[in-house]
Amino acid sequence: MHDNNPTNEISIPLERIHMKPTMAICQQDYPLDWYQDEFAPYAEEYQALPDRQLTTVLPWMKQYIQPAIDHFGSSLLLLAHYYMGGEIVNLIDYFGGEIGDSYQLALKAAHNPEKKIIVESAVHFMAETISILANEDQRVYITNPKSGCTMEKHAKDYMVEPAISDLNERYGKENILPICYMNTSGRIKALTGSQGGAVCTSSNVKKIFEWALQENKKILFIPDQHMGENVASWVGIPPEKIAYWPGGNEGAEYSLFKQDEKTLRQFDDAQLILFCSQCSVHTHMQPDMVHYWKDRGYNVVVHPESRKITVDAADCCGSTAFIQKHVTEDRANTKKYAVGTENHMVQNLKAQCEPLGIEVVHVADAPLTDFKGMGCGCATMSRNDPPHLVATLDLLRQGNALDANLVRPGDVVHETTGARERLDVAGQQWIVDNAKQALQRMIDITERA
Repeated sequence: MHDNNPTNEISIPLERIHMKPTMAICQQDYPLDWYQDEFAPYAEEYQALPDRQLTTVLPWMKQYIQPAIDHFGSSLLLLAHYYMGGEIVNLIDYFGGEIGDSYQLALKAAHNPEKKIIVESAVHFMAETISILANEDQRVYITNPKSGCTMEKHAKDYMVEPAISDLNERYGKENILPICYMNTSGRIKALTGSQGGAVCTSSNVKKIFEWALQENKKILFIPDQHMGENVASWVGIPPEKIAYWPGGNEGAEYSLFKQDEKTLRQFDDAQLILFCSQCSVHTHMQPDMVHYWKDRGYNVVVHPESRKITVDAADCCGSTAFIQKHVTEDRANTKKYAVGTENHMVQNLKAQCEPLGIEVVHVADAPLTDFKGMGCGCATMSRNDPPHLVATLDLLRQGNALDANLVRPGDVVHETTGARERLDVAGQQWIVDNAKQALQRMIDITERA
């Protein structure tokens, strides 16, 4: 905090956003039994604070976080995703951390070998991806291991393996090319890499699909259904050349060889097979919401996890990084934007754009139904609240191993209990070896001139 600032603002220099003291923590307080036992005392202190305004919360956080920063020095790296709440994003930034999309975060450990302790405020699959690409002497921690993703939850390895197995058996392993979205576990990334496939993100998915089409194989996209349909239209795959494998537990029980002749012909003719998991936040947005804002002069930009009919109705579509630049740089020259993505990011954009004279609204806030808007944002990502960040850093400073928060390749976390299932050393190495192949293919294709 700078002494020459006005008393009613806290400067956040890296993002050039000013946090006003009236900004409140978006996350609701969680019951104390939702916290790990060693985290509960920090949560009790936090909940005893008189309010959730930053002028109250920041000094409480700083008494724990600053000693941790001083202790670890330049070896500490704090990370957060764009989708985290504005106050968490800004606080991570305030304490010297970095913010990024899933592609940017995945590379942070590998690109910063001097950082030995990496603490991530986001969802588990992102922390796991960082750990897969990390060096052996780097440790990756997540502030709340229960912070998951509904899309990833409905594309677990036991749900996806029947699809890969049946498709390999019917068409030959050499003719099936998996592509998995970053929003998948390390186990899915490893299955993808073991069969010559690649990972993708919302920022590079078109490039990855263009590469895959040149391989002249059937593409299995894991997941999601809506992004797959959107990208298919961008690269020229017609709807009649798409087949669908159900997501979730239905996918685990689905058998290609029990389907009728019509379904089998659909798979036989398909260029693209979609594993049908999806994002519960992005699927909420509908075309009538888009039209509401367009009719009022707003430029509408949505994320490709949205339904295809919503993407088709919008002015443009892109990744979180694309949306950030499109809006903050006023690329449509409208000064008015309706954004269709996770609400934390929309609120972050709104705060960033206010001093620029750019108005930002959420697509889903169109007053067309009794629905009261998008609320606080992704419910599972919101589980990374101030007590989790404070407790993680302070306990690590004290030498606590925090095994429940340490993320290893192949880990599976029960999102209710926080219990962590960990592979043995050989299993972890198999995940690293194969997932790295899929991730490296993504990097090579993305960065190719």
